[in-house]
Amino acid sequence: MANVNREIQELLADYGMALRDGCLPGFLKSLTREEAKAIRESDDFWEATEMVRLMNSAGFGDKVMTPDVGLFISRVDAAIVSRQKKAGASTRSPSSSPARSRNHANL
Repeated sequence: MANVNREIQELLADYGMALRDGCLPGFLKSLTREEAKAIRESDDFWEATEMVRLMNSAGFGDKVMTPDVGLFISRVDAAIVSRQKKAGASTRSPSSSPARSRNHANL
């Protein structure tokens, strides 16, 4: 079970580990309401986080990997094309096509 209502020093240590490991969303989800309030109101915490960011970038900067976003971009492009096709198909009216009007005239 996680330590509940951590002190600012503990929160800063957990923040540093989360920043190093790349799991800040997990850190943020772990906060209790009281911890979030303590962080929000603590100037010392925000000043210390800047120092932690600098230390992490200096210590682990050479190990940082940037994600390959090519697959994500191709999926976004495919979704855009699909939506454009759907939008184009929904704007056509079946009665406006010439073959459809001729069929009505022959009936």
